[in-house]
Amino acid sequence: MGDLDGSVALVTGGSRGIGRGIVQAFAAAGAAVVVHGQTADYAEATVAEIVAGGGRAVASHGPIDELATSEAAVTAALTTYGRLDHLATSAGIQRYGDVVSTTPAEWDEVFDVNVKGVYLAAHAALPHIRRSGAGTVSIISSVQGVANQNQVAAYVASKGALNALCRAMAVDEAQYGVRVNAVLPGSVDTPMLRTSAAEWSDGTPEGIEKVLANWGTSHALGRIAQPREIGEVVAFLASSRASFMTGGDIRVDGGLLCRIAAPLPEK
Repeated sequence: MGDLDGSVALVTGGSRGIGRGIVQAFAAAGAAVVVHGQTADYAEATVAEIVAGGGRAVASHGPIDELATSEAAVTAALTTYGRLDHLATSAGIQRYGDVVSTTPAEWDEVFDVNVKGVYLAAHAALPHIRRSGAGTVSIISSVQGVANQNQVAAYVASKGALNALCRAMAVDEAQYGVRVNAVLPGSVDTPMLRTSAAEWSDGTPEGIEKVLANWGTSHALGRIAQPREIGEVVAFLASSRASFMTGGDIRVDGGLLCRIAAPLPEK
């Protein structure tokens, strides 16, 4: 018996990266999952993997910044499984630049996906999650919502907005028994992180791995995370074992933020 047996989850951005890790963790805990992806191919591939492993999953796809996409994903849950208990929002993009070099179009693009996409998914899903009696929403934010690198103005602003949105939703949804938490990962081995690593390397596989390994040393555990490690935390937050957790900013960062940037000199 899994912690989430009989429940149904919708995971936006669930076809790749952290979202895929969340789908895997939900399925392992017994939940049926609607896997949302930007395109059908990745979403269907993730569904095939879950079904092959004995789990239950269906695919949904489309631009996350359009309400019709979220409505279709919710409809897929209700039509296939008859209910919706959990929402995890993982779709996101990264663009580099300070506020001068970031164009208005890039700013809007980041906020449309990272913030509006979460709002639209919650807008469509919450009326049904409220009926669960023990529903949850997990928003994938980032440690960069509280401490950040340079040259990430739009991304950081979007993640700070998600942390604030989490608090607002937690307060508003408590009356319906819905718990809402934000999960703040450090560096995670995802296609998005590898794309970023390629920008800061020579672009070769070896160069990308070197950058990823270097970023890993910033974490106290000395490495970057795997997507399933974030997924396990989201599955825990959706379970009854986290029944008194809501409105939290849950850091899953391998000790990234607990280390002071100025180390003691070596003797």
